Amino acid sequence: MTHTNNRSTNNPSNNPANNLEDPFLIREDNEAVITLTLNRAKQFNALSVDMLHALQTELDDIATQKNIRVVVIQATGKAFCAGHNLKEMRANSDKDFYNHLFDQCSQVMLTINRMPQIVIAKVQGIATAAGCQLVAACDLAVAADTAKFATSGINVGLFCSTPAVAVSRNLPRKQAFEMLITGEFIDASTALQQGLINRIAAADQLDEALQQLINAITDKSAVAVTTGKTMFYQQLDMSLEAAYDYTREVMVNNMMADDVAEGIDAFIEKRHPIWRDC
Repeated sequence: MTHTNNRSTNNPSNNPANNLEDPFLIREDNEAVITLTLNRAKQFNALSVDMLHALQTELDDIATQKNIRVVVIQATGKAFCAGHNLKEMRANSDKDFYNHLFDQCSQVMLTINRMPQIVIAKVQGIATAAGCQLVAACDLAVAADTAKFATSGINVGLFCSTPAVAVSRNLPRKQAFEMLITGEFIDASTALQQGLINRIAAADQLDEALQQLINAITDKSAVAVTTGKTMFYQQLDMSLEAAYDYTREVMVNNMMADDVAEGIDAFIEKRHPIWRDC
């Protein structure tokens, strides 16, 4: 039986009018999967101070819940996320504000990277600047074939420096720099080819494509998936020798888990494993 729990996250900041608006973020709990929906369609789901606060609050809470396997980040409206709120940035033309904003954003991206759950971006529309960064920061991404991606800050005189961190770790060097230096859009097929996203589907089949990916993850041992995510990011910046030393130790510890014994026995006995570790 499926259990679903919904809740909304809003941070009114210093603007009392926000109390009257719809929540910035909608959270839906469905057994081992949590969906976070960016809910500012009229603002193209911009990563404002309040939106980032709402995301950080939910991600921090989810990261402590061992029963949660997958987090989906999606959005309402035509845009997935258009980056930071430029009107908010111009209204707060102050170095301290900018430091706080970009630190907030970086912390959200780092949290996605560090939390044990697999985080999947479901991209139904455009993802630009920090919105493209959000897609790149997620562990996996599924997009509609009509989705488009750009790091467009350069068009307003602002090089997308923090988005460059995630984008340059997804795309080959020259393709990443071309996106960053031109601000031009790439379509979903190009994003798939260059490594920004994992799968594309027709817009009316996006939910099905997402569910297939979720099933492929939740069908696996939780301990193996969590171990794998931590190991994957840790070894990326190591030297070759250090990476092998580190991953050898990870594999030794992983081998001691009950799930590995069960998985091997199930393979030998030609049956589906019954995972024990959570």
